[in-house]
Amino acid sequence: MKKIVILGGGGFIGGHLAKRLKSEGNHIRICDIKKHEYFDHSEICDEFIIGDLTDPSVVRLVIEENVDEVYQLAADMGGALYIFTGEHDADVMHNSAMINLNVARECVLKKVKKVFYSSSACMYPEHNQLDPNNPNCQEDSAYPANPDSEYGWEKLFSERLYLAYNRNYNLNVRVARFHNIFGPQGTWTGGKEKSPAAMCRKVAEENENGQIEVWGDGKQTRSFLYIDECIEAVLRLMESDFLGPVNIGSEEMVSINELAQIAIDISQKNIKIRNLDGQEFFDKYGFKCPLGVKGRNSHNKLYNEKIGWMVSQPLKVGMEKTYTWISEQVQKKISEYSL
Repeated sequence: MKKIVILGGGGFIGGHLAKRLKSEGNHIRICDIKKHEYFDHSEICDEFIIGDLTDPSVVRLVIEENVDEVYQLAADMGGALYIFTGEHDADVMHNSAMINLNVARECVLKKVKKVFYSSSACMYPEHNQLDPNNPNCQEDSAYPANPDSEYGWEKLFSERLYLAYNRNYNLNVRVARFHNIFGPQGTWTGGKEKSPAAMCRKVAEENENGQIEVWGDGKQTRSFLYIDECIEAVLRLMESDFLGPVNIGSEEMVSINELAQIAIDISQKNIKIRNLDGQEFFDKYGFKCPLGVKGRNSHNKLYNEKIGWMVSQPLKVGMEKTYTWISEQVQKKISEYSL
């Protein structure tokens, strides 16, 4: 049995990771600024500490001597509405950087055996992602650096931080760049949800013969990885001797309109897509449409070469599971309002 600490375990990926590792018989301690909204704590951990990891005294409390593994997933983040409007840039950079500075130092002081850091595809240069049909997200394309958001800049900084601690203090790290992880038991409303959850929610809330909004022309491209495959990829990386950074994502690229249509097809509703151009969006919401880069797709050759494993599940399979769960949440909310 390993003694494992999961920072950010009250979030979507952290909760699923904790549940998997606890099911394998490990002792799991979670620290997060909030409780998990969708998992009962008994399902995912032995200890759950509510704490702000920007505070070094909290990190000292949470990371003890003789910890086998620390998974650092905590960050100030969200979907496009949170990351790309610019309104949260200072908090995103300050809070996430402080967490990582605290965690890297404490892991060295407490002699943690192995540390995982979750970076993001948002750190890739914007100039390599201007063509929606041919984005370049190969790991060695990261430099010269030019992320399209402050969130991406902080992720790039923290990658370098952990790798510097590896070189200078022998911290045994693994660094992965996540590409749009999605699935059930995650944020699905409120502005911090990712595109798959947003599309599933919009479709679940819409009536037959209605329409859903898709921001922009819907031609921007992305790839999306289902949560179970993400967790498998993380654990295989941790078992390997490869430090990274390495992509963890799917190579099945779709446009945002195609993603929306997948959700519509799963629902079996007759729903149309209404694309909001920049001016329409501004007139309705009062700020610039937060679209991010035009194209992004995981490049998995390096992971396959170093770890010997590839994603196998099609996007539609994960979307079916996600739509079913989000539709249930929508119906619960409707029932609560009607009481």
